[in-house]
Amino acid sequence: MLDYVQNVLEEVKAKNPSEPEFHQAVEEVAESLDIVFQRHPEYVSADILRRMVEPERVIMFRVPWMDDQGDVHVNRGFRIEMNSAIGPYKGGLRFHPSVNLGILKFLAFEQVFKNSLTTLPMGGGKGGSDFDPKGKSDNEVMRFSQSFMTELSRHVGPNTDVPAGDIGVGAREIGYLFGQYKRIRNEFTGVLTGKGINWGGSLIRPEATGFGCVYFAEEMLKTRNTSFDGKVVAVSGFGNVAWGAVQKVNELGGKVVTLSGPDGFVYDPDGITGEKVDYMLKLRASNKDAVEDYAKEFKVEFHPGKKPWGIKVDVALPCATQNEIYPEDAKELLKNGCMAICEGANMPTTLEAYHIIDEAGILYAPGKASNAGGVATSGLEMSQNSMRLPWSREEVDNRLHEIMIRIHETCLTTSERFGTPGNYVNGANIAGFLKVADAMLDQGLV
Repeated sequence: MLDYVQNVLEEVKAKNPSEPEFHQAVEEVAESLDIVFQRHPEYVSADILRRMVEPERVIMFRVPWMDDQGDVHVNRGFRIEMNSAIGPYKGGLRFHPSVNLGILKFLAFEQVFKNSLTTLPMGGGKGGSDFDPKGKSDNEVMRFSQSFMTELSRHVGPNTDVPAGDIGVGAREIGYLFGQYKRIRNEFTGVLTGKGINWGGSLIRPEATGFGCVYFAEEMLKTRNTSFDGKVVAVSGFGNVAWGAVQKVNELGGKVVTLSGPDGFVYDPDGITGEKVDYMLKLRASNKDAVEDYAKEFKVEFHPGKKPWGIKVDVALPCATQNEIYPEDAKELLKNGCMAICEGANMPTTLEAYHIIDEAGILYAPGKASNAGGVATSGLEMSQNSMRLPWSREEVDNRLHEIMIRIHETCLTTSERFGTPGNYVNGANIAGFLKVADAMLDQGLV
């Protein structure tokens, strides 16, 4: 069945030129599926993989908006509705200058598997714009968001497609988007997740991806008869995911010593606790996208233009963005005795780096499994909206913890069932694929 997989990969690259992130995401999944196709030729007969790599719908539109000086700007808006076999499309909106079709297709493809692993009824999608909210006034962001939602509103809905936030789309942007949807459609529904607590949001949603990542890592460490207690941890990024991860590592007895941004990373050997965690909120709110201010505030080391993977740590939690761990970074982590890498971001490890890590035999979790806590909590928000009932912080956290334990167990049992025990990448890819593939078979040629 290797020929089938190779043919699909070649076709993806030919039909989607200049989209390296999408190629990488498909290749990473395809590497795990050859054994599945050998055991289950019915998936090949139905050409499931070729159907799965093609989005069900790609929506692209212009977004005109006016700045505070009265000048008109035009950005591009996107929504990739990748796969709805197991539920409404679900996935974030990203507002960032780097947004393009290739990046959104990679994120939407990953989202299909991630959402499948949560066991919640959610399909996969992703969207956004090349608009940059940094440096913009609240009124400018509001006008852009309203223009964006004016077009997007005809394609989304609580039973069709439920976007959430992502990079550049926080509580402010979700509020403006939701207000415009409500205004256009004249209905108050759970069309977006990440909403404010006072109007349908879920407690711990901002922290959920980071919490879930640490819960998954905790289960991984248990397989080696250890825990976070006393462990030194490197975290990259300083946004919501990193913020949640730092809090949960501290709660479990570990010590986070790094944060990073586009400008470099900080090394805080005393650990990021107490007021330092609170300061992360100020960093995020500043819109500067830099961590050097943390180093100045707490008089710790700042390493400009570098990543935190050269620091000696027990556990690494990459929580920033895609492709931040390259082969040389993987070698540094291994040389310094890192025993576990658990991804909080989407695809932060390159394929070449993953192969080095895999050969070393240390614990490694792919983002589609370990960072599923965010979308899982979005699914819980959808449930609360449907029932018109809010849940307490403890109830949401407990449900999230149970989901992450279940995802971990699914990855382990699936990897063992297909002859690669302990391989979380194979376990996540195969388990995520099987649920979606079976649903597609049940529903016919869709």
